[in-house]
Amino acid sequence: MEKIEQINEGKCLTFRVGREEYGVEILKVREIVGLMEITEVPMTTTHIRGVINLRGKIIPVADMRHKLGLPPAPTSIENCIVIVTARGAREDSMVGLLVDSVNEVFNLAEAAREPVPQLGNGRAVEFVQGLARIRGSVVILLDVDQVVHLEEMKGLEELQKGLEAPAQG
Repeated sequence: MEKIEQINEGKCLTFRVGREEYGVEILKVREIVGLMEITEVPMTTTHIRGVINLRGKIIPVADMRHKLGLPPAPTSIENCIVIVTARGAREDSMVGLLVDSVNEVFNLAEAAREPVPQLGNGRAVEFVQGLARIRGSVVILLDVDQVVHLEEMKGLEELQKGLEAPAQG
């Protein structure tokens, strides 16, 4: 039950990946951008699609379909990248979440919140914070810090710092 209490009673942004609707705490969301060119980086974790250059800042992008075990889907005009702030061991980092579509912002206090039920092997999925009943459907509430383990992106962090460093001249 302690995981669901970590979400403050503020607002959540909801988005769709596959047939399911997911939510993240709005305070973690920096911005939403349309689908843009993603540069693949070799030897990264399989769910990391690559990096984007957003106004001169290099941001790693996690493919939420892959992270959630869903098959790839054709690109759509509704695809977008939700830029979130994830907590790292030393500092926070911006990370993009590639999603199928963004839905809306809702007030979590109005939702009927539920803890994550124990699934299969007796433990809940580590990056699911809880569930919420909204408009008769279930929204899966995600813990951004667990969705994108910054330890998995150490190589990308070094690349990011190298690309963003001012040119020496």
